[in-house]
Order: sequence, then structure tokens, then C-alpha cells
Amino acid sequence: MAKPPITSDEERAKSKDFSALRGLVPFLWPYKSLMFAAGAALVLTAMVSLVLPLAVRRVVDNFNTKSAELLNQYFLAALAIAALLALGTGLRYYLVTRLGERVVTDIRKAVFDRVIGLSPAFFEKIMTGEVLSRITTDTTLIQSVIGSSISIALRNLLILVGGLALMLFTSLKLTSLVLLIVPAVIVPIIVLGRRMRVLSRENQDWIAASSGTASETLTSVQTVQAFTNESYTRQQFADVTEKSFVAAKKRVSTRALMTVIVIFLVFTGIVGVLWIGANDVRGDMMSAGQLVQFVIYSVMVAGAVAALSEIWSELQRAAGATERLVELLNAQDTVLDPADPQALPDATHGEVVFKDVRFSYPSRPDIAALDGVSLHVKPGETVALVGPSGAGKSTIIQLLQRFYDPQEGQIMLNGVDLRDMARHDFRRSIALVPQEPVIFAASAADNIRFGLPDATDEQVIAAAKAAAADTFLRALPQGYDTYVGERGVMLSGGQKQRIAIARAILRDAPVLLLDEATSALDAESERAVQQAVEALSADRTTLIVAHRLATVKQADRIVVFDAGRIVATGTHDELVGQGGLYARLARLQFTDGIAAE
Repeated sequence: MAKPPITSDEERAKSKDFSALRGLVPFLWPYKSLMFAAGAALVLTAMVSLVLPLAVRRVVDNFNTKSAELLNQYFLAALAIAALLALGTGLRYYLVTRLGERVVTDIRKAVFDRVIGLSPAFFEKIMTGEVLSRITTDTTLIQSVIGSSISIALRNLLILVGGLALMLFTSLKLTSLVLLIVPAVIVPIIVLGRRMRVLSRENQDWIAASSGTASETLTSVQTVQAFTNESYTRQQFADVTEKSFVAAKKRVSTRALMTVIVIFLVFTGIVGVLWIGANDVRGDMMSAGQLVQFVIYSVMVAGAVAALSEIWSELQRAAGATERLVELLNAQDTVLDPADPQALPDATHGEVVFKDVRFSYPSRPDIAALDGVSLHVKPGETVALVGPSGAGKSTIIQLLQRFYDPQEGQIMLNGVDLRDMARHDFRRSIALVPQEPVIFAASAADNIRFGLPDATDEQVIAAAKAAAADTFLRALPQGYDTYVGERGVMLSGGQKQRIAIARAILRDAPVLLLDEATSALDAESERAVQQAVEALSADRTTLIVAHRLATVKQADRIVVFDAGRIVATGTHDELVGQGGLYARLARLQFTDGIAAE
């Protein structure tokens, strides 16, 4: 069952203020000129709004004037002010919306750029669906706040301050009475606002958990249906989504309560004050125009307070969203490039050395995946890694690409510790064919070209032929340009594997890593691919991980793993003659276990 990523009291405590919004400053600062222009338009519209009641007062107080021309001038002035207000508001909307879209685009790119470079250890602790939720849902919240809520909040703040000042100018007595209700309004905003902040963060966490559950299930929909687990997965998704709704309901209820309290207090106070003002007009203590002016300012100030209370909750949600995005941007990677990386010497050859390596996966710190492993693979040598599942074979492949760092020992490529080089540099010298081939939602040719993005069509075709993929690729509806679907759903397992092998062949790297590269192939294709691999590995350092021993018999050396340790090394014939684990595995595979009885 998916759970929200933030559950501790200490982490929840961070959700009680707006400090997280400071994380937006680096993204806003490059557009300070746009911010200044938007701010100028905002101030202009606020000032014009505050001037409008003065014009209305003049009109009201001159209803009975004998000069129709003077009255007309006041009406024209009011129309001019309204036109200026409309233009200023339109300009403000354009500028702040553009700013919001620009900033959110930058945030999405920054988060993706950060996440795509994090080592696999990071993804052991967070679901990819949740990361996607943060990039989409959370950034949408921020876009709404930057492109709308903040500008509306600032405008209403200016109207609140300016309106109160002009209310004082209009009637000190009535304004003093209005100000008596301000503390009663502010207290629920602060108290309930803090509660809103926590609930908003919880709501977003459950939305992300729901997204993560859906993503995980939909990417494995065939497995779900094959095991008739639709009902279970539906219930699992429903449970997480329902918890998201419950959290949202709490947030909405709190916000509704705050809105009711604030609006009731504000308008109750204004009605009482206006009752007093109406009696002052009857007693000739103020003019009707003054009262109308005061009423308009009162409504503007009350509206500003109500808007600010609404926007307060939006800012609470935005602060939660920003906090979650900043967590990704500031995520600490366990695998880091050195400040002054060394270059890979002699990048045309690949000498691989594991020296007393001890390693445990972060998610299983008490279980040693490798326990004191030392291995030397000479340039151009083909070494096969065999052993039972979980023995540590694929861990060798993972560590050689520096997806993780060992807790003890050294891993060297051409005599240089991997930790002393930039990952991007030495990985260029490595080509990988994984056990589960990754096929992107693109054409077959583009999937092969992923190994060398600037490869020509001729190079792509040559690599496909070498991987025994050319025949079936040409038979596709549009040949090499055929769209193969998400995760290659249009292809069989063997076809996916051959495209992955063609991708590695095209990369033409000095170190070739084959992790069960032929496990999904039929006998005929396996033989064709095996011949291609043998030709390819003739002048390359090759590490082959395989359970099917028939694929490793021709290796220069076979290294047998068991429980994270190397238990035997030699050629196929030598290891069979020695007895032990390899001989037992060979008997099981080549004689169906008869000789092992």
C-alpha cells in the first residue's frame, strides 16, 4: 500500500509557515524586470481603484447642482478612470500569467534535470509516480499562485492599506469603529491558516501516492490482468485515492470555516458602522457623497480581507508544493562526481579491476551483495559471471557503471578509481545490454540510435544486422521507422532484446556488459546473436552475466559467484573437472539433472 512520503512530526512541523516559498526566489530572480513591470501595473490598478470612489462622491454630492456641465465632467472622469482600470488590469493579468508560466517551466526543467541524474539508490526510496506528481501537480499549484494568487494578494493588500487610509480621510469616527473588528478577523486567519498549511501538505502527499500507485499498476497492466488481480489493484488504488479525498475534505472544511468566520465578522462590523453613518447623514454630520464614498471603501476593504483569507489558503498549498519540489532539487545523492575529475586514460581499451569490494544495497544494508570480491579483467578479455540468483553477478554490472559506490574496496577502469572520474565520461566507454531491455516510445531506428544519437541510418542498419534484428525490423509496417509503442508493446521479448543488443553494438564502446543478453531469444536467434557478440567482443573487454551456461562456454574465463563471493575461476572444462557449484549447475542444465541424482 502506498503511503505519503512525509509522515514524521518533525517533517510536518516544517509545514506551519511560508518559509518554503523562499525556494521560488532563484526561479523568479532572473525575471526581475518582468516582475517590476507586473508590479507597476498592479500598483497602477490599485491606485485607480482607490480613486474611483472619490469620483463617485463628487457625482453624488452634485446631483442637485445647477450646472449640468460640471456633472457631466464628473461622469466622464469616472468613465476615464474605469477605462484606465480595465487596461491596467488586463496588462497586469498578461504580465503575471506570463511570469507564472515561465517560472513553472523553469522549475519543471530544473527538477527533471536534477532527478534524471540521481543514482538508482534515490529511487529505492521514492516511487517514480510520485516524482511525476511533483513535477506536474505541484508545479501547477505554483503556476496558479505566481500567475494569479500572489498578484491578487498584493493588489488586495494595497487596496486594504489604501482603502483604510482613505476611510480615515473620509470619516475618522466610522473608521475607528471598523478597526475594532480587525483583531477578531486576523485571529481565525492565523490559527486556521496554520492548520490549512499542514492539511495542504498532507493532501498533496496523498495525491502523489495515488499517482505513484496508478503509475506502477498501469506500467504492469499485463501482469495484473494475467494474475486476475484487477479487483485487488482497483481496491488498492481506491484506498489511496479515498485517503486523498479525506485529506482534501479536511482542508476544504477548514478553509470553508475560515471563510465563514472572516466574512461574517467583516460584514457584520460594516453593517453596524454603516448604521451609525446613516444616522450621521440624517444629522447633517456628513454628506451623502461622503457616506457613499465610505461605503465603497468599506466594501473594497472588506472584499480585500475576504480575498486575502481565500488566497492565504492558496499560499499554504503553494508553500507545501514548493517544499516538496525543493526536496527533490536538494536531494542528496549518494554517488557524486569529484570536484576535479580525472580523464579516463586510453579510452580505446578497457581494463576492469575490483579490489576487495564489499557492498550492500541501501535498502538492504545488513545483507552483503558482494563480500570481499577481487576481480581483474584484462583489456580485450571476455569474462563470464555465473552462479545462482542473488549471488552478486548483476551487482558487478551495477557497480561498474557506478550506479552505487561500494562501502569498502576499489573499482578501477584503466587503472583509475571510478570515484575519481566524472560518471558521464567513463560511462561513454561502456555499452550495456540489460536483462530487461528498455524500449522507448519511438521508432525502432530511434531506439537503436539511442546508443549513438548522431549515428547515420547506415550505421543503425549495420548494428541491427549484427544483432540479427534486420529481418524482423524490415518486416514491420514502416520498417525501421515503425513506432514500437510504449515500452515496446508491439514487439516480442526476443525482438526487444535484439534491439537492445543492436543499441550496444552501435555504441561501439571498449567495455561491453551483457546481463542475460540472450535470455529472451529462441535458439536460432540466440545462435545468430551469439556469433555477433563473439565477433564484437573479440577486441573488447566483455563481461557476460548468464544463467544459461551454453552462452558462456566460449568465454576466456568463467568466474563463479555464490552468496556475494567468488568461489571458483577457470574455463568451462576446468570448472567441470573441479566439481563444485559450476559442475553441479552444468549437470543440471546439460543433462536435466540426471547426473546430479
